[in-house]
Amino acid sequence: MRDKKPLATHCLKLIGTVLISFYLSACANADIFEWKDDKGGEHYSDRNQDHAKPIHINPGYGFYSIKTIYDGDTVQLEDGRKIRLLGINTPEIEHRGKPTEAGGEAAKTWLINKLQNSKVRLEIGVEKTDKYGRILAHLFTETKEHINLSLVKAGMATLSIYPPNLKYVDELQAAENQAQKNKLGLWNRPEYAPIAVNQLTDVGHAGWTRLVGKVTAIHNSERFVYLSFSNRFEVRIDRDWLSLFPDVNSYVGKTVEVRGWLNRNKDQFSMLIRHPVALIVLSD
Repeated sequence: MRDKKPLATHCLKLIGTVLISFYLSACANADIFEWKDDKGGEHYSDRNQDHAKPIHINPGYGFYSIKTIYDGDTVQLEDGRKIRLLGINTPEIEHRGKPTEAGGEAAKTWLINKLQNSKVRLEIGVEKTDKYGRILAHLFTETKEHINLSLVKAGMATLSIYPPNLKYVDELQAAENQAQKNKLGLWNRPEYAPIAVNQLTDVGHAGWTRLVGKVTAIHNSERFVYLSFSNRFEVRIDRDWLSLFPDVNSYVGKTVEVRGWLNRNKDQFSMLIRHPVALIVLSD
């Protein structure tokens, strides 16, 4: 008679594997919430809201080797997929005739040293790709190190939060605050020292920039809310993401540091802010 024990053992192992996979998937889902307003507009937050529903993110458990590291925040996997690290930005390296930004080569070298002979798994964002077709993801090593977070901790990267990809915002913000406090990496470079709004020149400032000034007024358009700092500079907040911010009127009269990239229109400058981590209130 055929021994049934191996078959039973195989079935038990299979059931156990399925249950473990289900458990891991359920526990690893992101705490990102989505809801619609009375006009049908979609909103996202990393905080639960009335009538909101959670968005589940598949963290992924396959590990991949790195084929190419382009710079501090962009890599290519062995299967050819290009990955843009979520939630962060590192300075550019020389490309398309543009010079290397301060700290760009250091960030790339840091990432090369960190990932050599390592494999990574992907945790893909709510928004899965960017306009260049790159996959947007958090990277984790086989030792569970969160690479995006480690770059920020080392001062090699700054925060760049694009809703609805909001997972790990609190951890990333805490890491950036600590790196800045300890003057690590970019936070110890004069190229990234804050600039007073009234000291903006006609050429503005290339690359990621920190500006400091007092919010003097607020005005609105159909798409944006504008925080005015001077007759030459204002901050734009897309109404789609306004629910992520405190009452914007609370910024009026306060000295604020804003972080991002300057846009120029003739002799006027503006900065698009997508998340309140890029608006730091310094004083009343």
